[in-house]
Amino acid sequence: MLISRIEMFIEVVRHESFAGAARKLGVSGPAVTKQVQALEEALGVKLLYRTTRKVTLTEEGAIYFERVEKAIDDLAEAEQTIQELKACPTGRLKVNAPMSFGSQYLAGPIAEFAQRYPDVALEVDFDDRWVDVIGEGFDVVIRIGTLKDSSLVARKLGDCPLVMCIAPDCVAKYGPIDRIEQLAEYPAVVYTKHGQTEDWRYIAPSGEHGSVKLRRAFAGNSAPMQVAACKQGLGIAVLPIFAVWEDLQSGALQQVLPDYQSYPVRGIYAVFPQNRHLSTRVRLFVDWMSEVNQRFPWLP
Repeated sequence: MLISRIEMFIEVVRHESFAGAARKLGVSGPAVTKQVQALEEALGVKLLYRTTRKVTLTEEGAIYFERVEKAIDDLAEAEQTIQELKACPTGRLKVNAPMSFGSQYLAGPIAEFAQRYPDVALEVDFDDRWVDVIGEGFDVVIRIGTLKDSSLVARKLGDCPLVMCIAPDCVAKYGPIDRIEQLAEYPAVVYTKHGQTEDWRYIAPSGEHGSVKLRRAFAGNSAPMQVAACKQGLGIAVLPIFAVWEDLQSGALQQVLPDYQSYPVRGIYAVFPQNRHLSTRVRLFVDWMSEVNQRFPWLP
């Protein structure tokens, strides 16, 4: 069979010898030699240079090896996926998400996932710190923000813009905000975690980028604390949409300068280690998170 010949060829290249490939495959050396020769004859090209010391690739062999190695790996991955889908997913699944977002929007859906797949041992960590995904052994991490280039895989679940908010009492006390220049004159509730500063970066309606330094009046390291302070009229606040959506709908908070967009644009992502053979439990959980985003009321 052609695939068997290709697999033998791949092992010969990896081991740089027919004997090494034969030991790995559990067959005789002559059998491997015969199959590789048959492959060369079928292709009409010489794939390998043979010496008494080792085996090396010809130019045509190098091109062929690069293509078929990936193809065989893809076939193995497809077979594993099918076999896993036939069985109920099992094993530990360690998940991390931001505290306030996780508590508000993910606790219920994650519990539903656990109920749906009882043989998956979920370990859920809601924490606002920036965890080391690989170093701490997390299978999936939900992150909000802008992602840096890394070896991790990320699937976007939706947008999560930061919006400038103000309470009606604050408007009554200091007056409405109609111009970007007014922001520096207002007291502000600022976020102190993850290196945040008083500078608010924005994109103007014209598309121009700019920034303004807010006047700190109150500081907090969690979204609920910022929301509470803002609702008390302590100042304007730049807050994630998930934390203020209901207050904006009820009128408890108002959006300031809605034509201005916080920059950089932030999203919600499911992040997980890169792995050609992704486990079914991780794949199912990430797929479930992608379905859950339909419950985020601020998304269209």
